[in-house]
Amino acid sequence: MSPKDPKAVSDPGKARAGDVAAPGAANVAAFLKTAAAVGRPKVAGERGRLIFALDATMSRQPTWDMACAIQGQMFTEAAKVGSLDIQLVFFRGIGECRASGWVAEARQLAALMQKIQCVGGQTQIGRVLSHGAEEASDKRIHALVYVGDAMEESFDDLCAKAGRLALANVPVFLFQEGGDPLAEQAYREIARITRGAYARFDPGAAAELAELLRAVAVFASGGRAALTDASARGGRGARLLLGQMR
Repeated sequence: MSPKDPKAVSDPGKARAGDVAAPGAANVAAFLKTAAAVGRPKVAGERGRLIFALDATMSRQPTWDMACAIQGQMFTEAAKVGSLDIQLVFFRGIGECRASGWVAEARQLAALMQKIQCVGGQTQIGRVLSHGAEEASDKRIHALVYVGDAMEESFDDLCAKAGRLALANVPVFLFQEGGDPLAEQAYREIARITRGAYARFDPGAAAELAELLRAVAVFASGGRAALTDASARGGRGARLLLGQMR
């Protein structure tokens, strides 16, 4: 499927199925500390596969634009240690949830994201999690990233669907913009169940979000060993992670 034509993500119905960090440098450090302990070892020569999921409801337009501007940094970091394929998943409006094809270049992902406008609606995090589990049943997924600011679904249902990802060894890294307490509770629990990580970033904090996304890209494309190499090249995120691992 062409990345220009995102496919609808099916809704399988109700399935059963990190600590909060302060914004800024401490937030990144806490996230990287958790990320160091998750996921199976990366197989040499294996292409990293990362699902990049975003809430595209109306309140998210500023963050969507920010993500468009910084998404290429994930590919740049991954290229230093290996290779990375990214699939974009987004939801918006009334029941619309779509997934792109797998792309291997920043320009492909950027072209797709720039055509998408945010539309009012409620969250569909459960469909994102179910889609990730379905993708992992076909081929290994090294990480699922979710960026959002709210949660308007059944907490128990989300936990059940996170359980499917845990069984498939897919860690979920959830980045929350703002401080909605219901979203925080749900994101933290999904991260715990999947052995992923949770972090919060300030609204409009492009540099902070970019740092977190780069760290996940390195993890997905090269595993823990790649972080050591990144640190030797002066990568701030890698240095923070390795410092926490000592």
